[in-house]
Amino acid sequence: MDADSPETPVRSSVPLGIIPAGSTDVVSCSVHGVRDPVTAALHIVLGHLQQVDMCSFSSLGQLVRFGFSAMFGFGGRSLARAEKKRWMSSSRRREYALVKTLARLRPEECQLSFLPLISSVLHAAGEGSWSSSQGLYLSISVMSIPCLSPHAPRGLAPNTSLANGSAALIAVGNTSRSEFIKHLKRYGSSSGQFSFSFVDVHEVSAVRIRPCSQVCWSEEESEEEASFPWNIDGELVEIANEVLVRVHPRLITLYGEDVDEAESTVSCSCI
Repeated sequence: MDADSPETPVRSSVPLGIIPAGSTDVVSCSVHGVRDPVTAALHIVLGHLQQVDMCSFSSLGQLVRFGFSAMFGFGGRSLARAEKKRWMSSSRRREYALVKTLARLRPEECQLSFLPLISSVLHAAGEGSWSSSQGLYLSISVMSIPCLSPHAPRGLAPNTSLANGSAALIAVGNTSRSEFIKHLKRYGSSSGQFSFSFVDVHEVSAVRIRPCSQVCWSEEESEEEASFPWNIDGELVEIANEVLVRVHPRLITLYGEDVDEAESTVSCSCI
C-alpha cells in the first residue's frame, strides 16, 4: 500500500501473527497445521517465522485488496448465499449454502487468461506471453498458499506452498452436477482432486478473469445487472468487471511453519 501500486507493493517489515477465530481458518491452518489459538500463540512466542506469498486483486486499474486466495463461480456464489443466513450457526450456514448452490449449479462464461510461472521470467524480459481461453466455468480458484483446512486436510491447492513464488490456478469447466460433486468430495481425501477431464490446473504468476455476461443470476433465479460475487480469503467481495490477480513472492512474514497437512476434525455429510 505504501507503494500506491498493486504491481510493486512494499514488503512489510513487521511479522504478523494469525490467531484463528473463523469458520475455516485456511491461513492459520496453512501456517500452523491446526485451528488451535494456543498453538498459534506458541509460534508467536517462540518466534517461528515463515515468509509467505500474497496476491493483489485489482479491477480496472484500481486495487481491490491483497489476499491469499480467491474463488469465482461456485465458491463465490455459495459464500454469497451463506452471508444471507448469518442467523444460522457457521456449520449449518455453510452446509445450507453448499447444498443450495449445488441445486442451482450453473456455469459462468468468462475469458480466462494467465501467465504461466515458467513464462514470467520471459515476460519480464518482454518475451513471455499470456495464455487465454473463453468458455463456461463452474469454478475458478487462484491460491498462493495451500489453503489447508479441516475440510481439506491436504489443501484446496495441494500443489503449491507458502513461498514458492507462484499461485495455483484451478479452473473447473462445465460438467454435470454429479461429476462436480465427485470433484468436491475428493478434497476430503489425500489425492485425486484434479483427476478429471474438466479440471485444469496451472502454476501461474498472474491471472485475469473477465466475465462475458453483463448480468448475474440473483438468489431468486432471475437475471439482473449486478456485481459478481468473489470469495477472497473467506470474505464476500462484489466486483462487476474483470479482475487481475498478481502474485507477489514472499510479500509478508507470518509466525508459523510450512506444514504438509492440516488436522482433520470436521466431516460434512451434506454431499
